[in-house]
Amino acid sequence: MQTPAALRPCPVPTAPAPRLHRARQWLCLVFLSFWVTGCASLPSTVDRPVSTALANPMETRLGRLVQARADKAGTHNDSGFALVGNAELAFTSRMTLIKAAQKTLDIQYYAIFADDTTERMFDALRDAAGRGVRIRILLDDFNTSGKNAQVLKLAFEKNFELRLFNPLPGGRGSMMLRILSNLKDVARMQRRMHNKIFVADNAVAITGGRNLGETYFGQSEGTNFVDIDVLAAGRIARDLSRSFDQYWNNPLAYPVQSLMTAKEIELLKPKLAAASPEAPSGTPQPMAVAASPTLAKTLTAAPNEATALPDSTDLSLLTWTWAPSVLLVDQPSKIAADADDVAEAQETAVDGLLQLMSQAKTDLLIVSPYFVPGELMMGQFAELRRRGVRVRLLTNSLASNDAPAAHVGYARYREALLAMGIELYEMRAEQEGTVRSFRWGAGSTGGSTSGSRASLHAKVVVMDSRLLVVGSMNLDLRSKLQNSEVAIIIRNRTLSQEATRMIEPALTSGAYRVERVNGQLVWRAPQGSGLKDSTSEPDASLTLRLLLKLIGPFAPDEML
Repeated sequence: MQTPAALRPCPVPTAPAPRLHRARQWLCLVFLSFWVTGCASLPSTVDRPVSTALANPMETRLGRLVQARADKAGTHNDSGFALVGNAELAFTSRMTLIKAAQKTLDIQYYAIFADDTTERMFDALRDAAGRGVRIRILLDDFNTSGKNAQVLKLAFEKNFELRLFNPLPGGRGSMMLRILSNLKDVARMQRRMHNKIFVADNAVAITGGRNLGETYFGQSEGTNFVDIDVLAAGRIARDLSRSFDQYWNNPLAYPVQSLMTAKEIELLKPKLAAASPEAPSGTPQPMAVAASPTLAKTLTAAPNEATALPDSTDLSLLTWTWAPSVLLVDQPSKIAADADDVAEAQETAVDGLLQLMSQAKTDLLIVSPYFVPGELMMGQFAELRRRGVRVRLLTNSLASNDAPAAHVGYARYREALLAMGIELYEMRAEQEGTVRSFRWGAGSTGGSTSGSRASLHAKVVVMDSRLLVVGSMNLDLRSKLQNSEVAIIIRNRTLSQEATRMIEPALTSGAYRVERVNGQLVWRAPQGSGLKDSTSEPDASLTLRLLLKLIGPFAPDEML
């Protein structure tokens, strides 16, 4: 049989010029990916058993504990909340819920990264499964290639079920190959399940901006994300579970077994170059975690020797606030093949947030790592400013942004936002040798090592000091039009003021204030940083600044 042209080796001259050789290699890779694309497809018949959240949380200790705390509080509100702005607490609270669960754990994420931090979490999940807890994991498919494909092996373990949402056909050997092999369907590849939900026994949940991985728990030696979650108990946890069930039982959710075998996943396991160093002796002991520190302390706390994250925390020591709340969540149909038509027919979670923001009377404090407002949102901000509403925005600087293309979209609106009177703050990137090493939370034992950098990842809105929104969405057109998102709106002054106390110090000591002076942009250095004001994107390389100028005029907002 004749070999398909796409699989034949490219002819190589005896002594090719290095650049020409590399170019030919890339062409071969592109042709191969397109040939593979023509063969790859998703299974047409899938066994997808319907399952739902635990019907009666009061059958569990967690359910009874939540009810007891509500009774003790003497409140008519049916949901309790505690903010999580500390990387250590973000990890230990999830570990505590895993260890406390008796019946079910429902876990929904955009990304779960295979590393030492998540392996500790997987070990705890295996222990829970061993004592009979049913574990359902729903994961967006985009990041399940290369090393991260090893997460999928959980699907083949007892009491685990793992489904992939909106999977991409083709191999999982590398992210680059996956993207190349799906270029024929870029629109579908762009639509992702971005929800982040973690629910134990349908009684206590965690939601917010974090995915699962070392960079979200302050353990990376490179970039660590500054983020905010919220612990939620009672009726709102059951609302989150109902949302999970909608996605879990949707036709776009494919059991891993319908896409891969355990052997195929094992073959993708990366080869270790050398044996891993031995782990330090001794087991970290559970410890109580106090209230979350401010984001400013998160950014500027002095470095200490990094130690392992504790295994759990005493959630009863947290201050729980009982308050009215509403769940904002997109329908799974937003990600469907005809999503463009669906988007016109249904309101999205971002639409709901924008409607809420339009009712602001005095002030808005917005934290959005990727901020690309678009013309409609700009009109809304103009109306808010016309009514005298103070609007403050904290977003990433070009240097701290892990997705520079998103900064391109923000930068094209920056001067217009300043002209409206919106206060802009851009988070500084930690630079070794210029500012102190990044630590995730003052006094935390879960900090990162010297020289690591910080990138903003929290998605929070505080309105009129009485309404708080914590969720997975950014204020950009990708979250509005392409991703599915989830958020909780909480009406409570105490929680709103707590969130403000966490965020406001970061505006002065952890971020540059952007102003327009004599016709040009000026970045005012953070107080006490020892840095100087700048008239260009601070801390950003020349390459990044050139990227901003080159693609800025051409890239459409909805793709950034």
